[in-house]
Amino acid sequence: MDRPSRLEISARGVTDVGRRRDRNEDAFLVDEALGLFVVADGMGGHAGGGTASALAVETLRARIRSAREADPAPFDDPGPAESSRLPEILRRAVEEACRNIYQAAQEDPSLAGMGTTVTAALLAGRVAFVAHVGDSRCYLSRGEQIFQISEDHSLVNEQLKAGAITEEEARSSRFRNIITRSVGFEEEVLVDVMGLEVNPGDTLVLCCDGLSNLVEDAEISRIAREPIADAPEKLVALANERGGDDNITVIIARVGPDLAP
Repeated sequence: MDRPSRLEISARGVTDVGRRRDRNEDAFLVDEALGLFVVADGMGGHAGGGTASALAVETLRARIRSAREADPAPFDDPGPAESSRLPEILRRAVEEACRNIYQAAQEDPSLAGMGTTVTAALLAGRVAFVAHVGDSRCYLSRGEQIFQISEDHSLVNEQLKAGAITEEEARSSRFRNIITRSVGFEEEVLVDVMGLEVNPGDTLVLCCDGLSNLVEDAEISRIAREPIADAPEKLVALANERGGDDNITVIIARVGPDLAP
């Protein structure tokens, strides 16, 4: 039986400093040719956060591009998600980013303690692989439903899972920005990697907590179904209307042609 042909991907990303921060420490990548999409939310030091997030994005792009040039087969025909080599390639790219960031901090005292979240999606054929560390998120919007693919590595999420707080309490918790896992703070990191089959019309949304803390999942789903030329900016504007207390970054990647404007 012939495999389904590669699906077209339409994508757009935006980032905004927000209304209460002096600088933007987020970085993102939209590379439709590679099928690679990354959101990184940096933290630490005067210049550390922006350095960490930029280094993460640069490392992932270089590592995935190098892997594809060396062996394009798994990218062109990834086969079933459970037997693909792409998850390991993506995992190793995040691990390399972690080592690069950690080493940069060791060499420059002004960058000590820096780190970043990383949420990356790699689309090949009819499969999407997601690598995740931290509390930035990847959502799948399918029809009128939205699913959070990644799991937050955060203190609040640990409290939620333990039943120590309610979802309402989590939304207003003063600990909601404390993450339990990051890329680059230590030399090694445990990376969550997931795979899912995608269908024409599916939309992936990658975002930092500057969006997800202020905009409900249902609102993200509704706006993400709009044309990509406008949807990312609308989500950023909504977060800013509600206070914009952090940097805001969002990528929308639609499987198949974009909607007509």
